Amino acid sequence: MAGQVDVNGASADELDAVPGLNGHGFEIVRYREERGRFTDLRQLEEVPGLAGKIDDSRSFLTVGAD
Repeated sequence: MAGQVDVNGASADELDAVPGLNGHGFEIVRYREERGRFTDLRQLEEVPGLAGKIDDSRSFLTVGAD
């Protein structure tokens, strides 16, 4: 995987490609669409099924500054 994936712009498939997030891309996109953009990676803990599971994924993710 080259570079970081923007949790605010990535598709479910792109998020699924991040180590540790496989199978959670749909939930992340749904959460983003319902509640708005992420402002901090810690908010991923609020996505159903991800609490306590994103520590290994953080280095692959970024929150875009759009």
